[in-house]
Amino acid sequence: MNAHTTRAVGYVRVSTEEQAREGISIEAQEERIRALAAAKGWNLSNVIKDAGFSGKNLNRPGAKALLDICLGAGTDVVIVYKVDRITRKQKDLWFLLEEVFEAKRVGFVSVTEAFDTTTAAGKAFLGMLGTFAQLERDLVSERTREALNHKRTKGEWFGRLPTGFRMNEAGKLEEDLAALKMIARAKRLRREGASYGDISRALGRPKTTIYKLVNAHRKSRKSDYCRELSDVVVR
Repeated sequence: MNAHTTRAVGYVRVSTEEQAREGISIEAQEERIRALAAAKGWNLSNVIKDAGFSGKNLNRPGAKALLDICLGAGTDVVIVYKVDRITRKQKDLWFLLEEVFEAKRVGFVSVTEAFDTTTAAGKAFLGMLGTFAQLERDLVSERTREALNHKRTKGEWFGRLPTGFRMNEAGKLEEDLAALKMIARAKRLRREGASYGDISRALGRPKTTIYKLVNAHRKSRKSDYCRELSDVVVR
């Protein structure tokens, strides 16, 4: 490719947890990508961003936009800060390499990892990077499962709080009496024929909130959790 006519597109991604843990912000990634494109003399037309999305799959607005550009022959090279920014899944990486980049003659460049996807050795090296990215994702999932199991065995709640309950200082689930009274009143008004709008005005809460309150199944949510907790303790 002629360096002076090469069209380039950058792609950056970060999840909230990653940014807090590793400091690889969207801005930092974009700055490094722009610097590389300038050094190569490439025409960087756009830096596509996916903020707050994990790399577990390609179901992201920015990733989809990038695919559209590549499949539409809208760029000659894609630049990322690191391979795992575009995906942490080996299967998705090989899909991008073979079905998108290679098929459309689009180069793939990382700021922090040296590889050339136009050579067999470069593709093999990139495959190894994909393997380690997949391993890191699997390890994170394993640690998450272990943390949740630990909470279960201690009787602590995990995940989204059921409507009508709150967390106490000991990390235990307990009933929120004020919320339960509001739920009971909302349900009663609904049974008496009041519309969601009427109940919203009566309780001074948004209609969407009223809908959730009226249709909340608090007891079943809590009993399901307690039964699951009991099963874990018994095992």
